[in-house]
Amino acid sequence: MNTRPDTLEDIVSEDANCETPSNDLEALLERINRLASGEEPLEERPAQQIVAEKPAPAPARPRPSAALPFREPEEAGKDRKEWCPVEPKTLAEAGITDGQLEHLALKCLGACGDLTGHELAENHCVPFRLIEPILANLKQAQFVAYRGSAPMNDYVYQLTDLGREQSKKLTEYCSYFGSAPVPLETYIDSVSEQTLTKVHPTKADLERAFSDLLVNQNMLRRLGPAVNSGRGLFLFGFPGNGKTSIAERITKAFGDSVWIPRAIGIQGEIMRVFDPALHEEMPLEMPSGPLHSRAFDKRWVRIRRPTIVVGGELTMDFLEVTAGTGNNVSEAPLQLKSNCGTLVIDDFGRQRMTTDVLLNRWIVPLEKRYDFLRLVNGKKIQVPFDQLIIFSTNLEPKDLVDDAFLRRIPYKIEVPDPSEEEFRKLFTIMAPILGMEYNQDSVDYLIDTHYKPINRPFRCCQPRDLLLQIRNYCNYLDTTPTMCREYFDYAIENYFAIM
Repeated sequence: MNTRPDTLEDIVSEDANCETPSNDLEALLERINRLASGEEPLEERPAQQIVAEKPAPAPARPRPSAALPFREPEEAGKDRKEWCPVEPKTLAEAGITDGQLEHLALKCLGACGDLTGHELAENHCVPFRLIEPILANLKQAQFVAYRGSAPMNDYVYQLTDLGREQSKKLTEYCSYFGSAPVPLETYIDSVSEQTLTKVHPTKADLERAFSDLLVNQNMLRRLGPAVNSGRGLFLFGFPGNGKTSIAERITKAFGDSVWIPRAIGIQGEIMRVFDPALHEEMPLEMPSGPLHSRAFDKRWVRIRRPTIVVGGELTMDFLEVTAGTGNNVSEAPLQLKSNCGTLVIDDFGRQRMTTDVLLNRWIVPLEKRYDFLRLVNGKKIQVPFDQLIIFSTNLEPKDLVDDAFLRRIPYKIEVPDPSEEEFRKLFTIMAPILGMEYNQDSVDYLIDTHYKPINRPFRCCQPRDLLLQIRNYCNYLDTTPTMCREYFDYAIENYFAIM
């Protein structure tokens, strides 16, 4: 007979000769975690006295949407804490039912074949202790059978004939079998905890966000209040002056990371939120060891605060819930995927739909900060609309929209042409990046010959583009890329051929 302990609690209980009640053990483990993270000072007492002392009763368990204070390793000396989803202790705290987890397990076994209990728990992003009784129920109902034993008191599970038939029926209704979904109410609470309106970037935050761009102080002075508003803004000006680059970096001023669910469950329908094509994962670095293995809910993903950029390809379908590749599985719209981040509408006015259609779709969400979505099954739900909307355009905002909409976008910021001093500074920045030595004489020749005589305006993109022309030309000639008059003449001839 197998007498190995199943869990960490069993191991600790055996060491204590089974004298520690389960509630006391939970409190003891939580206190050990606090001591390890430095949140509670360790008193100078003998170790035997600390272990023998009966701990206080465990505090009430928070709701799934509660915030778990977590101190990042690199922030150990600071007071900054980030919101973190608490790992559920029960299925009720997770917001899922026994039946939902049974269905996910059956569909997963039908699609992937034989799996251990721990592999199923990892696939559904739930603790093993929650899925273990579910698998026992499926075994008793003869939907699954043991294929063999596995380490850590686990088994390899396979579907029976009855189980395969049930898995096929469930897949025909809903083909999703990934991470257990997070309830919509829990997601709404998480957005409220991580909302942009609670973050007020300072001048230092903006300077850090734009550290890799040449942005003058006047531009930062205008951007600062607009970013703090969290309402949205227009960036307009001539093409090539960095409107898109500015919009992409604004998100950094709000902080590095947020948590989003992999999928949301809405009364039987699954809506995927995490999108690897748009979201960049930032895995949480935690000390190794069993005491830290239950720090957060694995159904959530820690990502870099999202910055989603769409241009002329934007259509109304991007802003509505769309049917996924499987049955009863839908894909979240762009504005929901960009919550707690930035959504950039690039080349505004050149979309495949008119500006009136787009603005009428968002006129209420921009005012109320919530949106209504219609699911694939026809149900209508209310979701947060919590992102900084940036409209980037080469056209005048007043020529694109009416006064009613301009009132809802209170900040209109022009991105002007660079001055001659800034234009020269861009060459000094870009030359070493592209593997060239900066040459002041050649830049003087470029400006005095090809710009000033014909009043050609400076653009922020031109130093980079001209130096790229020179580098490519030198690669063709098999020579070292060099800034010189001859090469600048060649680059200007190509770059401004029809301009």
